[in-house]
Amino acid sequence: MHTSRNSLELENATIVEHNAHPEQQYILKLHAPRIANTAQPGSFVYIRCHPQLDMRRPLSIMRTFPQQGEIEILYKVFGHGTQLLSEQHIGDTLSVIGPIGIPFKTTMRYPRPLLIGGGVGIPPMIFLADSLRQIPGAYQPFVIMGSEIPFPFTPKPSQKIIPGMPDGVIASMPLLEDWGIASRLSSLQNYPGCYFGYVTDLAKYYLDSLSPEQLKEVIIYSCGPHPMLAAVAQLAKNYHLPCQVSLEEFMACAVGGCAGCVVEVKTSTGIAMQRVCVDGPVFDAQQVFF
Repeated sequence: MHTSRNSLELENATIVEHNAHPEQQYILKLHAPRIANTAQPGSFVYIRCHPQLDMRRPLSIMRTFPQQGEIEILYKVFGHGTQLLSEQHIGDTLSVIGPIGIPFKTTMRYPRPLLIGGGVGIPPMIFLADSLRQIPGAYQPFVIMGSEIPFPFTPKPSQKIIPGMPDGVIASMPLLEDWGIASRLSSLQNYPGCYFGYVTDLAKYYLDSLSPEQLKEVIIYSCGPHPMLAAVAQLAKNYHLPCQVSLEEFMACAVGGCAGCVVEVKTSTGIAMQRVCVDGPVFDAQQVFF
């Protein structure tokens, strides 16, 4: 998969769909042909949420539709900017910069990718799963998603048997099920069919069911809150698995100019400060959680 930085350009995107889901979650579809044709899993965009609001917001891309020239974004209202964004209507135009960031790197060396997404970290996992399914029969991904608020879709019982799953853990994302990709859901909210616990605990059940030969085929990809990513990085370390994480950091400019989103990264020459927006958001887990 291409790993170089995308050129940062502005595109005036028209809202095609804008649907509300529980707990102020929204799925926004934009007509943005250039971004739709150049974005890769892990890419994000920098959106001006309202014409009168200068400060933009970084939002992950959940899906692209290159033939239609459209992109899809899942976001949750957290503050003034996303509240204004939620009030925009079909036909409105939004100024969008992107795609931004270093995407996930995939390789056929690991044909059993384990994708772990939490909360607003779910969209990059869906984008990655969509990308992997474009290679028929090549990958056998398994997706685990966690949320402490209702999922922005109606879970349904999975028709796919996953080794090691606890009894009753059958809830899946319908879209992934339609794609032929296995998924399971996790929460501490006692949602029907979901695993009661953390995504990393559910991942352990899956990993423990694999043979040593199968474990060698696993790579972990993850996006979510910092504590979750730290736990995922530790999980990968415990099982001696490669792991890539997409960090969620506050970004002021999102184009590498302000250095407001720097993180410590372990490199071959020592600790370096790197910007999540343009040096990431995807990093090797052991380089940022060490």
